[in-house]
Amino acid sequence: MKPIRFGLVGYKFMGKAHANALSRLPMFFETDVPVERAVLCGRDAQWLEQAAATLGFSKTETDWRKLVEREDVDAIDITAPSNAHKEIALAAIKAGKHVFCEKPLALTAADAREMESAAMEAGVANQVGFNYRFAPALVLAKRLIDDGKIGRIFHFRGSFLQDWIIDPEFPKVWRLDKSVCGSGALGDLGAHVIDAARYLVGEIEEVSGAQTTFVKERPVVERMTGLSGKASADAPRAKVDVDDASAFIARFESGAMGLFEATRFAQGHKNDMRLEINGEKGSLRFEFERMNELWYFSAEDEPGEQGWRMIQVSEGIHPYWDRWWPAGHVIGFPETFAHELYEFAQRAAQGQACSPSFADGARVAEIMDAVELSARRRAWVAVGEV
Repeated sequence: MKPIRFGLVGYKFMGKAHANALSRLPMFFETDVPVERAVLCGRDAQWLEQAAATLGFSKTETDWRKLVEREDVDAIDITAPSNAHKEIALAAIKAGKHVFCEKPLALTAADAREMESAAMEAGVANQVGFNYRFAPALVLAKRLIDDGKIGRIFHFRGSFLQDWIIDPEFPKVWRLDKSVCGSGALGDLGAHVIDAARYLVGEIEEVSGAQTTFVKERPVVERMTGLSGKASADAPRAKVDVDDASAFIARFESGAMGLFEATRFAQGHKNDMRLEINGEKGSLRFEFERMNELWYFSAEDEPGEQGWRMIQVSEGIHPYWDRWWPAGHVIGFPETFAHELYEFAQRAAQGQACSPSFADGARVAEIMDAVELSARRRAWVAVGEV
């Protein structure tokens, strides 16, 4: 089978994560669908050439419009800032390319639905980058839920906590600019928790949310480097127009209740995504900073023998583990990208539907839009109302 030739847009934090994942697929995932790092795209020609050499791309483009039209590219992988997602994806779809797009899919639910419709009409493979659901422990949790191990679900509890922008002198990088990122902690962190909730529990019906911005103004950034940036000592200050923290309660279509929190102001938390699901027959708990562990409680154990058990999800029988190392040799954050891009490439080559697809990205965007509207109204909002 001919290879899937990737054109990657972006070469910083997410670009490096995707390039690393693509480089590891031929090494660890023996399949009939090889992948190639064909063309790297970025705006700065000097930095682009250096990045291409480092990330293993022999060809470059400084204009994504030229990239999507290239005949030596089969799939466009978008890791650019959020405000560029829609335009690049629609152009790539029109050119007949398969499209992988980082989350959030778009700045608004309306834009995400437009991208979903275009991809469906064109019949191209489409996937959104919710990499956390590709941690083997979460795939195992999904299997346990589907097998009825915890029974009817009553509660989903999820949070994603970071602390990297607490300093009020931290500059206003693009992730703090609504015109570029769409939303703050909600879209950056909360989107992952929402996707995990849908993946494990099902659709969310309505939400009631609250949001706050703790630091109202920040120094104007001079130069950005990945997640951080630099500002001069006398830099002017600009208004921060996204949320520093968001929280909401939710009702699932199944009748389950949900509790969600996303913040970048939780001192001592670096990349702390936590989930817990409580059902009539048991419970599951997951912490991404200990991503090779899944905690399971079964109410069906014998009285006097019940208790939380930790499952070390690092054996060949666990999801994806037959591709990696001997039992107990744990994996980390980079491998989640390898898993999701492996699934994307396989399905693109075989003409199968991808998951999570643009439809999933659009649904998450609808939930986030509902949370923002609810916070403004201080009232319950039905998902899809916006």
